[in-house]
Amino acid sequence: MAKSRTPAEVKAAKAEAKAARKAASKQRRVQIWQAFNIQRKEDKRLLPYMVLGFLLAVGVSVAFGVWAGGFSVYLMPVLGVVLGLLVAFAIFGRRAQKNVYRKAEGQTGAAAWALENLRGKWRVTPGVAANGHLDAVHRVIGRPGVIFVAEGSPARVRSLLAQEKKRTARLVGEVPIYDVIVGNGEGEVPLSKLERHLTRLPANITAKQMDILENKLAALGSRVGPAAMPKGPLPAQAKMRGVQRTVRRR
Repeated sequence: MAKSRTPAEVKAAKAEAKAARKAASKQRRVQIWQAFNIQRKEDKRLLPYMVLGFLLAVGVSVAFGVWAGGFSVYLMPVLGVVLGLLVAFAIFGRRAQKNVYRKAEGQTGAAAWALENLRGKWRVTPGVAANGHLDAVHRVIGRPGVIFVAEGSPARVRSLLAQEKKRTARLVGEVPIYDVIVGNGEGEVPLSKLERHLTRLPANITAKQMDILENKLAALGSRVGPAAMPKGPLPAQAKMRGVQRTVRRR
């Protein structure tokens, strides 16, 4: 039987949890401020767009308050300021995200990094197949079914995709299998639009079926080990000989 804590211990635990939340909140604010300063230096249009968005939101709110009359004349300007701050922050987040994707575009491991940062209940397994050129195929399980996302030379990754789709089809039965090649060529999906592309695929299976599917595909494993895959985007000019040797050995 678990020993009950004394009131002093409960109070100390609450104080510790409160301090941890406060520290985490402060750290988030510092990170946001640092990200804002970095983005502001690289994006000269950021501040004008944020100010314009803020002023438009306030202006529309004030105009609506004047038109509605009554208490709205006093309420809407306050709501307009809050809405303006939200709009300005949304503009910052959007442009910062675009900047990150722009820097990662074309770098080895960029698609895997983007997939692991997907919002929502996606099950991502990076590097289920790769070759000595660091072309790679990543597996995503979601409501659409199984999605293979490839990055690298289109001419080389198509054979990797075909092999993985064939292996997987034996286990998943009627579950739809999609394939995506990340790039800027014809029929390819740019890195910055990858998440949008995945979310627009139709929902074909339930969350429970996703769990079953994940357990089935875990038996397939991966034809490359996690050590063979780069952790996040790597500069295009980086020396990859050591990583390539690891892939070849596997």
